[in-house]
Order: sequence, then structure tokens, then C-alpha cells
Amino acid sequence: MLTIEKLKELGIDVDKGISRCGNNEALYLRLVKICIQEISADALHTALQDKDLDRAFDIAHKWKGGVSNLALHPIFAPVCELTELLRNKAPGDYEKLHGDILKETEVFAALLE
Repeated sequence: MLTIEKLKELGIDVDKGISRCGNNEALYLRLVKICIQEISADALHTALQDKDLDRAFDIAHKWKGGVSNLALHPIFAPVCELTELLRNKAPGDYEKLHGDILKETEVFAALLE
């Protein structure tokens, strides 16, 4: 079960995340759940397979804002790196970064079960 305590155990700065949600703990937890479910849904993988870098950028950029506002720092670093590569359509291992994001997300997804 997703709880503030479990997020703290993962090193998440929940105080920062909750403050960005108007100090509403229930809203914060709901948004974390939505964010993790959205990343786990894997629309980014489809966009990358289709070589639709504009769509992939839109998805990664949305995730970047979400994980940043919710202070989900373990996911933020690879999302940030992927977003910048996609923004510039720079060569890079998009699939590896996507895998890194999913790996970090799995830890949080386990809390949703």
C-alpha cells in the first residue's frame, strides 16, 4: 500500500511534494499513484518504437513535470535526461533511458499493489 511512510523510506522528500499539493496529503498520494500508473502504462515505448520523437518528447516532458512536482527524485534523473535528448532530437540510447525510468518506477508500482 502506498503511504507517506513508505515513500519516506524510499528517500522521497514527501514534505516538498505535499507542500506543492497545498499541504493535502491525500491529494499528494493520489497524484503519486496516478503518475506511477501513467508511467507504467508505457505510452512512451510505443512512441519510441514508432520513431515519433515529438510524441515521445511530449510524454517524457509531462512525466518530468509530474515527478518533479511530486519530488520523486529517483525517477526524475532519467526522465530529465531523456526529455532533453528528445527535445533536441539528439542521438542517444532512448530505450535504455526508458528502461531506467521503468526500473525506478517498479519500486513505486510495487507499493500500489
